Amino acid sequence: MPIPPIKKNDQVFILRGKDRGKTGRVLIVNPKKERVVVEGVQMIKKHTRPNPQRNIKGGIVEKEAAIHISNVAIMCKNCNKHTRIGKKVLADNNTVRVCRKCGNAID
Repeated sequence: MPIPPIKKNDQVFILRGKDRGKTGRVLIVNPKKERVVVEGVQMIKKHTRPNPQRNIKGGIVEKEAAIHISNVAIMCKNCNKHTRIGKKVLADNNTVRVCRKCGNAID
C-alpha cells in the first residue's frame, strides 16, 4: 500500500461531494482506509449520551466525517491553485513534494 501524498495540516481543495469547491486543513489522515478528515467539510450530526466522568454533555453534536483521499487535491501555497503532487530528490538524498503546475516545493 503506497503512502498517501497528503499529510496532516495540509491545505486541501475538495473535488467531489456536497462540499465541492471548499478548502480546508487536514486534521486526520488514515492511510489504511485511504481517508482524510478535513476541517469544516463533510459535517455530520452525531447523537451523544451525556458522560459526567468525561465532562461530555448529551445532545446532537456536529463533527467532521472522513472523505476519501481521491476526492481531495492539495493546494499549492505559491500558485494558490489545487494541484497534483510530484516528488523530487534533492542533492542530500531527501525527497520533497513538488507542485505539478509551478514546480515549487510544497513542504
